[in-house]
Amino acid sequence: MSLREPVLKATPILSLRPTQITLGMNEVHQKRDAWRQKTAQDLTKFLGSHMVPTIVGLGGAHYLIDHHHLARALYEEGVESVFVTVMADLSRLNVDHFWNMMDFHGWTHPYDGKGRRRPFSDLPRTVKTMEDDPYRSVAGALRNIGGFAKDSTPFSEFLWADFLRPRIKVKAIKADFSAAVAKALTLSKTPDADYLPGWSGPHSYAQEHPANARRKKAKTK
Repeated sequence: MSLREPVLKATPILSLRPTQITLGMNEVHQKRDAWRQKTAQDLTKFLGSHMVPTIVGLGGAHYLIDHHHLARALYEEGVESVFVTVMADLSRLNVDHFWNMMDFHGWTHPYDGKGRRRPFSDLPRTVKTMEDDPYRSVAGALRNIGGFAKDSTPFSEFLWADFLRPRIKVKAIKADFSAAVAKALTLSKTPDADYLPGWSGPHSYAQEHPANARRKKAKTK
């Protein structure tokens, strides 16, 4: 049942169950920096206007389906609780049915830092134990500079991270993050990326891409 109801009672951050294994720590650091710039009044207003979306699930726990980076950043800044918006109550479902529904709706992304799908049992229990995926950081930075458009596709940044994974070495990301983002920007405009959500490469690339040429040829038959 869909609820979309705010829970005005403060919910402890460490009680929120992550629905993904990884996040981009570079993005977490940026959110921490932004938090430090706020005044006490701004902080209270921010928490009131940034409720995190959750699904009530197994054992009545709140499963976090977005804003993992924000929750981790707030936790590391010493914030203990946030307000949540309950998107649906699936607490009556058994464990298998619950995860089937979460998967069906695109509310979970159980992939590790190498892009491998893992069992749901491998999901971390709290945001503080989530793993860093450097490619997710690059994808987040790429989106921020217009490498691809914001899209409603669930976990679109992770899809871009997987695209970049075989094309940029992790050592290069750690050695020079800005240079890695610049390379990602170049890669994002190529026809190889035109299947990804929010792709914003030159239109001529899409027309010239071999896959599109084959589709056009098939239509004329």
